[in-house]
Amino acid sequence: MAKTPKTSVSAQSGLSTAEKSGQAKPGPQKPGLSSDVKQYLVVTFNYWAFTLTDGALRMLIVLHFYQLGYSPLAIASLFLFYEFFGIVTNLTGGWLGARLGLNKTMNIGLFLQIIALSMLLVPSAQLTVIWVMAAQAVSGIAKDLNKMSAKSAIKLLLPEEAQGALYKWVAILTGSKNALKGVGFFLGGLLLTLLGFQGAMAAMAGALALVWILSLVLLKKDLGKKSFKPKFTELLSKSASLNWLSAARFFLFASRDVWFVIALPIYLSTSAGWPQSAVGAFLACWVIGYGAMQAFTPALTRSSKKAPPAAGTALNWALVLGVMPWLIGLAMLFSGEPLWSLLLGLLLYGVVFAINSSLHSYLIVASANRDGVSLDVGFYYMANAAGRLVGTLLSGWAFQTYGLLACLWISGLLLLGAVLCTWALKRHQQMLAVG
Repeated sequence: MAKTPKTSVSAQSGLSTAEKSGQAKPGPQKPGLSSDVKQYLVVTFNYWAFTLTDGALRMLIVLHFYQLGYSPLAIASLFLFYEFFGIVTNLTGGWLGARLGLNKTMNIGLFLQIIALSMLLVPSAQLTVIWVMAAQAVSGIAKDLNKMSAKSAIKLLLPEEAQGALYKWVAILTGSKNALKGVGFFLGGLLLTLLGFQGAMAAMAGALALVWILSLVLLKKDLGKKSFKPKFTELLSKSASLNWLSAARFFLFASRDVWFVIALPIYLSTSAGWPQSAVGAFLACWVIGYGAMQAFTPALTRSSKKAPPAAGTALNWALVLGVMPWLIGLAMLFSGEPLWSLLLGLLLYGVVFAINSSLHSYLIVASANRDGVSLDVGFYYMANAAGRLVGTLLSGWAFQTYGLLACLWISGLLLLGAVLCTWALKRHQQMLAVG
């Protein structure tokens, strides 16, 4: 198989600007965006559109079913299949992406989200727990196919040596996704107020159907298809570095969701007495700021463009994050102003968590094997989905049984696991460097 010539990197964008062998058209080339940049823009647009509906759907379900009288634990159970099938999808989706191409897995994800939204168009009397869980299962599969495809595609649209540019573009994609998820939270609350639950589902399904049609037309490259057909046994990672990084990701996201997903919005609505529109707007602003900080992370965490971060940087920031839930809990307990302590702590926590998440997102894409990148990225985000599942269930149970403070104590314990796994990753990389 002939080797593909290396491509050049644009100083302005960091993305490939030369056409790959066999793709450039003969004759004089017209000025404009390269095919790789165009594909990156299509991938990003798809990811953004999906993220808006994903954030809105989560907020719609939390607020609508709380209105119907569901307990926090019952609401958490509605997301059980969403997170569980995210685990399965990340593991098998990476294999599918390597066999079929990332363009196909991304389009499949968009189509499945349209199905999930359409399933919730039934009358309220038919919105049983089982039916909503089934719709969330489809949405969970869709979300992780879409995310795995988008994150893997960046690796393939940049030359191997462009690590500084890779860090920048991974941070931008991750940060913009989370900022738009925050907009989705606000959109969900707004649509619920203006259109009602079923009306909101119809509007989002229709908009996403248009995006899906555009994607079918514009996303043409077989990104991520392996040069050989991977076996199903290749699903599990054989890399110690990837395993430690995945374990750290599991604890990181379990620690966040144990108090953020269920406990926090219900606490603000009940104990703080905020109206639902205020809860949605606040969480939307928080997630938007969180996403902006993720995009800004490269400017904070590396000394030069030639020195992207390693495991040691991730460990330092994990240590900072590890004490924050306990400090927030202590401030709520002893300050006399528990709400203000929570809000201030939440803002500081968002900054530090965003940096941790952005570092992780870069490390996995940078360390993934270029041929079949979706296999490694899929395995890693399988651990992410498992952490979210555990965190969501713990959030509903701990908040209903013991309250928000218990969720914060559990979050601190889970972050201890993230610190230990990141330390093990650093030690492993040091041993490899020594030889």
